[in-house]
Amino acid sequence: MDKHAKASCLKRLSRIEGQVRGLAPMLEEDRYCIDVVTQTAAVRAALRRVEEEVLREHISHWVGARHRQRRRRGAAPEGS
Repeated sequence: MDKHAKASCLKRLSRIEGQVRGLAPMLEEDRYCIDVVTQTAAVRAALRRVEEEVLREHISHWVGARHRQRRRRGAAPEGS
């Protein structure tokens, strides 16, 4: 994984960890239900962003590798 993407994902995961840790005290303090739901939605959205980043990196790595492999073999790029 690219260093920048990895650092970004780790930073996001650290933030998510804090958000998740904050959920139990919200329940213990009988916080307004919609506040808890809003927080859980934020956690899910943040996890989705991490997932998208990891998939984007995976796809760019493997598609790039496939393209380089085809070029080395002298094959025309797909779709040409």
